[in-house]
Amino acid sequence: MKLKIPRAILIIPLTLALIVFASAALADENTETTETESDTTATIGLSEAEIAAIEIPDYNQLTVDTDLLNDRWYMEVTGYMTVHDAPNGNVIRSLDAGFNFMTALRRQDGWIEINRGEWVNEANLTSTNYIVSQFTGIFLPEEGIEVTPAWLLVNLYPSREPGGDPVESNGLLYRYTLVHLYETVEIDGWRWYQIGVDKWIHQTNVSKVVPLEETPDDVNTEKWVGIDLYEQNVIVYEGDTPIFATLISTGLPRWPTYEGTYNIYYRRTRDDMSWGTPGDDFYYLEEVPWTMYFDEGRALHGAYWHDGLGYRRSHGCVNLSITDAHWLYNWVAEDFDKLNSPDIEEGPAVHVYTTGSYIE
Repeated sequence: MKLKIPRAILIIPLTLALIVFASAALADENTETTETESDTTATIGLSEAEIAAIEIPDYNQLTVDTDLLNDRWYMEVTGYMTVHDAPNGNVIRSLDAGFNFMTALRRQDGWIEINRGEWVNEANLTSTNYIVSQFTGIFLPEEGIEVTPAWLLVNLYPSREPGGDPVESNGLLYRYTLVHLYETVEIDGWRWYQIGVDKWIHQTNVSKVVPLEETPDDVNTEKWVGIDLYEQNVIVYEGDTPIFATLISTGLPRWPTYEGTYNIYYRRTRDDMSWGTPGDDFYYLEEVPWTMYFDEGRALHGAYWHDGLGYRRSHGCVNLSITDAHWLYNWVAEDFDKLNSPDIEEGPAVHVYTTGSYIE
């Protein structure tokens, strides 16, 4: 007698077997996906342990000279201005409207004396001492740089990954903060730099300090100055050794700072600068501090009329903070003062170059 097994009983085990098989396959698939996702979400860049193992030099920053920053009363000129020989006195000259700044001596009855015997109505002038930059550069270690230092150019929240949005929980970092670039990732043609664990910034928000590996062939002095137009910073050298770096502002596209190698040929502690066409690009800057001319009328000098270092904004000169310009002025003095000796014909070299191209 053959035992008959109902079809339903036969189907149930088969169905259970298929479910078990499918579940096992799905488990394997999920395992593979999890492993893939784990690989994808792994920390990009250096880990906390790897960063902690890197020895960062204790950069010595140039001390801000507040007395130097405030030894003049800086004033911006508003519109066309007439200059008088006394308060309410006779007009002795005038100044066209433009990008104009003065240094003032004293105030009297609504008038300001800008030079001895020269008075301007107070309504024509606005104090600008509040924008005088207190930024200063850093001295570079003799042993060289293992991790590239850089200055932030804007206030920002770092992203958690390259190409990501800013994240507030990463903490707000302020303009001019010195950071270190541990890793670089390129996305859509732009570089992203790692400045900490899960902290990334876009290349346009930073000016990095990258010394030249060797002295250019046309640099003809032991002391020389390297100006990177792309990074908007300057590195000062003694031979092949970089010793100091800081932020600058070079010429705008209309009035560029030209690439090439020059020599400082003239310098003055204070110098008036004027150029351009009234109604277009005219400017008059009184008592520009610590000027060092190297390419015709283009000079390295301090700037009291802006705190926009790290960005192009000049008519071709190289703007520095007043403290940095004062230090550089004194640093070049020894070689420059030898110009009268038979074996010295030119002052310290100034090598202007670029490490990239701007997208205009």
